[in-house]
Amino acid sequence: ICPDLHPSKYVQPPLSSSSSALKGGQEAFSPLGLNAGAFYALSTLLNRMVIWHYPGEEVNAGRIGLTIVIAGMLGAVISGIWLDRSKTYKETTLVVYIMTLVGMVVYTFTLNLGHLWVVFITAGTMGFFMTGYLPLGFEFAVELTYPESEGISSGLLNISAQVFGIIFTISQGQIIDNYGTKPGNIFLCVFLTLGAALTAFIKADLRRQKANKETLENKLQEEEEESNTSKVPTAVSEDHL
Repeated sequence: ICPDLHPSKYVQPPLSSSSSALKGGQEAFSPLGLNAGAFYALSTLLNRMVIWHYPGEEVNAGRIGLTIVIAGMLGAVISGIWLDRSKTYKETTLVVYIMTLVGMVVYTFTLNLGHLWVVFITAGTMGFFMTGYLPLGFEFAVELTYPESEGISSGLLNISAQVFGIIFTISQGQIIDNYGTKPGNIFLCVFLTLGAALTAFIKADLRRQKANKETLENKLQEEEEESNTSKVPTAVSEDHL
């Protein structure tokens, strides 16, 4: 095997690849981890929060959770379609993150009004944007970490989300037990605000888009050169005749 063609020159070790992905996408890992962690904590403690203000409404607490899931599925599909068509990764991610924060604030201050229908609406709206953000965050992180493996980027993002989810669930549970649901939800609002601010400062270095664009341009250039080359013999033969 020639030294210049040795496979080890081109194959990155897994640890090196993970480290490179971590450095390239660390700006996106924290915001997505904060958002997903808040979602995990909210979903885990939803039943406790609803029953705190609406005793005996265990069934409706489950229905509110179902509403969040269904609205989130719709939000994920719509945000994915929009992102695929617009390619505005940072702008879309930031807008959805801010709307998630707004939904969380509204949910926080309407939970204790005594009207379950209001909770259904606010929780559904929050779920729409909070779950809708997740595919956006994953795609944005893949763009930032390209050409690293998408599997490595997704794995690191999942680790970030799970770690924040555990921390937020335990912390918010303790706050609810000692101070009530509103301080517990405000706790999540603070970290969602931090996540939105971090998202605003992310540099939109869309490496995958740039690579795809360069590949397309090179292909078109090669096709044009081949076309010009194929015309030359024809022109020479015509001159000869």
